[in-house]
Amino acid sequence: MQGDGIGPEIVNSAIDVIDLLKDRFNLNIELIYSEIGFSSLKSQGTTFPDTVLEICKKSDGIILGPIDHNNYPPEKDGGFNPSALIRTHLDLFTNIRPARTYFNIKSTVDFMDLIIVRENTEGFYSDRNMYIGNGEFLPEPGIGIAIRKITEKGSKRIAMRAFEIASNLKKNKSKVNLHAIHKANVLKLTDGIFLNACREVSNSYPEINYCEMIVDAATAHLVRDPSQFDVIVTTNMFGDILSDLASELSGSLGLAGSINVGETIPMAQAQHGSAPDIAGKGIANPVSIILSVGMMFGWLGIRKKNDAFVKINYCLQKTIEEYLSENQNLTPDLNGTSTTKEATNTILSKLELIFQENNL
Repeated sequence: MQGDGIGPEIVNSAIDVIDLLKDRFNLNIELIYSEIGFSSLKSQGTTFPDTVLEICKKSDGIILGPIDHNNYPPEKDGGFNPSALIRTHLDLFTNIRPARTYFNIKSTVDFMDLIIVRENTEGFYSDRNMYIGNGEFLPEPGIGIAIRKITEKGSKRIAMRAFEIASNLKKNKSKVNLHAIHKANVLKLTDGIFLNACREVSNSYPEINYCEMIVDAATAHLVRDPSQFDVIVTTNMFGDILSDLASELSGSLGLAGSINVGETIPMAQAQHGSAPDIAGKGIANPVSIILSVGMMFGWLGIRKKNDAFVKINYCLQKTIEEYLSENQNLTPDLNGTSTTKEATNTILSKLELIFQENNL
């Protein structure tokens, strides 16, 4: 699903990468293209046709390009948020968003290498926190009410997912910090449920250094000293805001991979938006969507015990690291002058070299 704005441009870059992977690893992958967003609104009267959801349910993995849902018409006129619908209908309750600095890429902070684990299906997000209806409404003109839904089930499973990720990091690090970010000093009941779940799960992971931090302080600490964070687990809205902040501090939103996962189907989705201001100019940064595709393969590799998929994720991460560190053929958001196609071709060439270096 290419999405809106720069979506078609960067998704095409991801497809170029997948085509190379298919040839190199002899992968039997069928790519199914589905029309969503403004394109399907024009042709089918809706930004998210029912047939697309059915295709998603039958897929092993999903790639979703950026969407411009803020400018969609009301739902009664066909304006549905594809990302929210996929996350809720497939129960993709975890959004995993790494953020790190790269050598030779200008960043606001000296060093960052963390993973934000964001709850994905409840919280203040009114388009996905109700079974029927919407969590935001106007009881009368001039009065708006938004409902924040936090459940013990949702909190516990996102905490478990975060500790699993932290435990995997512990294999290569002597100490791993996991911070639960909250606002329980004000939202005592809802964030109280969230924190109680995190504390309960932490008891099963004594090797992980479990910490708690109020969200106000967390934003300041991310700017001042992000090196103290390894894994952050938090609720939906806080995770959305903190992950964008972390990615921008590390150099650019265009550098941040992201996947949405439940128990089975992963969805790769660039962390940034559809950037309509540069759409069609051929200068969008393809790094985020390529890293997201790598994370999708990595997730499938672990779940399906597929070594080739795990290697693909490693190779894509290594390729992007070398591409960025050499500071050549970068897109304008990274102070370069290259086009999306030129950046993609450079990445593909470096990926071939990584394959050779690793005898793949």
